[in-house]
Amino acid sequence: MFKNRAEAGKLLAKKLLQYRNDKAVVIGLARGGIPVAFEIAYALCAYLDVALVKKLGAPIQEELAIGAIVDGKNPQIFLNNEIIGHLNITKDYIDEIIKIKLSEIRKREKIYRSGKDRIDITGKIAIVVDDGIATGASIKVVIKSLKSENPKKIIVAVPVAPIETIAELKREVDEVIVLSAPENFYAVGAFYDDFSQTSDEEVISLLDKANENLCFIKS
Repeated sequence: MFKNRAEAGKLLAKKLLQYRNDKAVVIGLARGGIPVAFEIAYALCAYLDVALVKKLGAPIQEELAIGAIVDGKNPQIFLNNEIIGHLNITKDYIDEIIKIKLSEIRKREKIYRSGKDRIDITGKIAIVVDDGIATGASIKVVIKSLKSENPKKIIVAVPVAPIETIAELKREVDEVIVLSAPENFYAVGAFYDDFSQTSDEEVISLLDKANENLCFIKS
């Protein structure tokens, strides 16, 4: 059990100290992954960036993810074809929900980055961080996007995730660091004392704070 996202980030940072001052870029999934990622970036003197991912919800059952989409240099889409087939979801519905969610992502990106460019990860170590993983749909689509940018290495670092999801991710990236991998996994929030929603204001503040203080340009 973690006290909050900040505590989880500090604990993860201890597992990543070998990458301090090693041209790493920490990429937090908005919004809940940013407080975790901030602590890691701060400890490693690394740049902090944000991955904007939107879940693609099923018709009527919006909370049921049929996939996810992430914007970036190369927007990527992950679709759960098993669920899509089971629910007989049409291509027209999928095309429309992708269009809507991509528009939402681009609006949010302008708010978070304040007009700044994404941090280039070509040839760098990319550390992908969230506050926890359930099915892995969101983080998988981020990984897919990052691979197209030719990083030196991709590491996934999360406080908690199911054993089966960890096994899947290990086949996709160079390294997976998880603090807790319970056999009985219900929801990410169950592993936190405080799992209150992260606000846009907090995301913006942490992004600015991390990159302004960057151990004074890696002194």
